[in-house]
Amino acid sequence: MPTFAANLTMLYTDSPFLERFARARASGFRFVEYLFPYEYEPSVLARALAQNNLTQVLFNLAAGNWSAGDRGIAAHPDRISEFRQGVARALEYASVLGVRQVNCLVGKRDERVPLEDQTRVMIENLRYAARALDERGMTLLVEHLNPYDVPGFLIVTPQRAFEIQTQVGAPNLKIQYDVYHAQRTAGELANTLQNHLARIGHIQIADNPGRHQPGTGEINYRFLFEWIDKVGYRGYIGLEYTPLGTTEESLSWVREYGYEL
Repeated sequence: MPTFAANLTMLYTDSPFLERFARARASGFRFVEYLFPYEYEPSVLARALAQNNLTQVLFNLAAGNWSAGDRGIAAHPDRISEFRQGVARALEYASVLGVRQVNCLVGKRDERVPLEDQTRVMIENLRYAARALDERGMTLLVEHLNPYDVPGFLIVTPQRAFEIQTQVGAPNLKIQYDVYHAQRTAGELANTLQNHLARIGHIQIADNPGRHQPGTGEINYRFLFEWIDKVGYRGYIGLEYTPLGTTEESLSWVREYGYEL
């Protein structure tokens, strides 16, 4: 049976962030994830987890100035020091929160810099981060984002993510496979999950179009969840979608599909 994690960046957004932990627990969730922890002290987040008997499974490395359009800094030659400081900061948070996987958004294309230079820096920074996490027994994830939602992102397809993973060559670097982003660029969801399962460390979901809950779009999630179980995936599935209706209303698919949180 799939193990679902509530993405608190996307769900319960009609409540202040720290109140979303209690709402997730009230919905039945035992596991949570979210984009970034850095707005809060680690102890504050750890207390929210403990008070609600929740386990956090994931967050992202610092990704630059999000409001200004940054979507990661790993591929920017002039921000190597900033990236590596972000790795150290993420490790501090992970230690307090008990998180074993951290995701890296690599960033966008900078036309002022040769693509080969951006690629080289990205590979070097991913190797650096993977080594740092490996010393703590942790997994580094790298993610693909579709070019419609995030124009200019450097890793657009799952295939490109697998290529980068091979070039980095770190055993603890895995792919964060986002079904929504994959559907918008490559499709082939079932075959990709089966053929590359050992290379995937985390799965996130949303339907397409609209990035809403399962059952609102073209992806056959009834089939896909069964398939994910069948091929042997034992990790978490992050619900990273924008709910139609309240979050609680949007979760009706869980019971309809025969699952529980």
